[in-house]
Amino acid sequence: MSARGVCQERKKEMKSKSRKSADSAGKSNIKSGAQIVVDTLIEQGVDTMFGYTGGVVLPLFDKLYDAPINFIVPRHEQGGCHMADGYARASGKVGVVLATSGPGACNLVTGLATANMDSVPLVALTGQVRTELIGNDAFQEADTTGITRPVTKYNCIVKDVKDLARTIREAFHIASTGRPGPVLIDIPVDVAVNKHNTDGPKDMQLPGYRVRNQGHSKQISTAAKAINKSKQPVLYVGGGVITSNAGKELRELAEKAHLPVTMTLLGLGSYDQRKPESLDMLGMHGSAYANYAVQECDLLIAVGARFDDRVTGKVETFAPNAKIIHIDIDPSSISKNVVVDIPVVGDAKVILGELLKEVEHHERKKWFKKIAEWKEKFAFRYDQKSTTIKPQFVIEEICRQTKNGAIVTTGVGQNQMWAAQFYKFIKPRQFISSGGLGTMGFGLPAAIGAQIAKPDMTVVDIDGDHSFNMTMTELSTAVEHKLPIKVCILNNGYMGMVRQWQELFYGKRYSKSYLSNPDYATVARALGAVGITVDKKADVSKAVKQMLAEKMPCVVDFRVESEENVWPMVPAGKSIDEMSGLDILERLI
Repeated sequence: MSARGVCQERKKEMKSKSRKSADSAGKSNIKSGAQIVVDTLIEQGVDTMFGYTGGVVLPLFDKLYDAPINFIVPRHEQGGCHMADGYARASGKVGVVLATSGPGACNLVTGLATANMDSVPLVALTGQVRTELIGNDAFQEADTTGITRPVTKYNCIVKDVKDLARTIREAFHIASTGRPGPVLIDIPVDVAVNKHNTDGPKDMQLPGYRVRNQGHSKQISTAAKAINKSKQPVLYVGGGVITSNAGKELRELAEKAHLPVTMTLLGLGSYDQRKPESLDMLGMHGSAYANYAVQECDLLIAVGARFDDRVTGKVETFAPNAKIIHIDIDPSSISKNVVVDIPVVGDAKVILGELLKEVEHHERKKWFKKIAEWKEKFAFRYDQKSTTIKPQFVIEEICRQTKNGAIVTTGVGQNQMWAAQFYKFIKPRQFISSGGLGTMGFGLPAAIGAQIAKPDMTVVDIDGDHSFNMTMTELSTAVEHKLPIKVCILNNGYMGMVRQWQELFYGKRYSKSYLSNPDYATVARALGAVGITVDKKADVSKAVKQMLAEKMPCVVDFRVESEENVWPMVPAGKSIDEMSGLDILERLI
């Protein structure tokens, strides 16, 4: 049965359970805390959850048994959190993950930190020991709120059953509004079994939490005038554009004002990379033409981006000739890393829509001619005559056969950068990767979450061998739910980006960056998936075609060039126009 078929069957079950739940609820307004949690989740539109059971969450799981919620059990809580993250990024909805107390909650920390850095809306529910035992080192007790406070947008422990429904509603509101992020609610087991009449107001009462969506009209007009006046502008676009669903407005602005567009790693897909205005990704491993354009522009228009260090390089020399406009919903991000001239606080979708009314069209022929020359001279390239399998060749073939239309998740390191460089994305929510935290092991579970969110889409995890090693057991989860995810391992035997730095800066002393890997195709088959090994360049196209045709999870182990590097590269502490590897790119013309 296809992934869509499985989802349809599950929806039928969920409808049946929903009727039973409604019938039960109609008999009495007095409910246990666990039932309140489940009913409030349904009220918030939750139809899919991820998580792992345990002692203190048994009351919750008992109520989930009859709930119209598709519940996915991972093989590890961290994997479940990444699945919820991938689900949220692909769907635009709030991801939900559930874990037990102590070690279960602690295992969520990396996933929560990943979502927090990348502004992903998640709600995590964790069980806790009985309230009278808190602080006594009870079995499987951990200070979950204390541990997760630095890696969540907000967290709290609920000690009274009457506060449960309100707290969950607030959690969804906080997670999904303003700058999104993960919210954690810790629920002691006695609160889950206690009972309460749930009737009451549902309006939000959050003193001090105010979200400014509408930008200041004067600041928007000032920004529009700066755009109209500029000779060499650049649109610098981050993940906030995708989060706010502002892709349409961004494209219209770029076309109307005729602006070149460069994207951060998480901004990829916000603008069609096949269009001539696209400068692709900027930064440490971004395109030379994007980096040069930023350094020579007279106006930098940052939208939903936070001036991350991987983008700016040496801050003191970043965009030295530019006046800077910064559009962001998070006021704390304004002038945090780079001082800006025209701040506009508000929702990107709203503000770009207002800018569209005031900007004018300018051809800027000289500027685009200069950009075209940089593009021709410094395009992303690799040695296509090589007899070994180049990782870039694999990604280009995947892009060609999926016609730029797949959802792509990644691990972290060289595989991530090559995916960003050589797969050309055309729409938002196509590229799902751990940007801020750089979490190895993210790709596979994120692909599972994305496939569940989008059962009709082709989902491809472009992974590195070391990243895949960290969460490979989640392949069992994909097999259990018959999810046709495609895992492409760029297997070079190394922790690739670490090895590249050791080559360039540590005299090729490859200290502990090599591992002896298993036969991934055999591992895949042992877990119930399809496994393919490719060690010849001539077999790449055929393997990709077979992979895309599979209806079950499929792992393809591409044995790629072991010491291939990612170019260009901005060394640490350098300006973004001080790139290594440009001579290599030029020689490959």
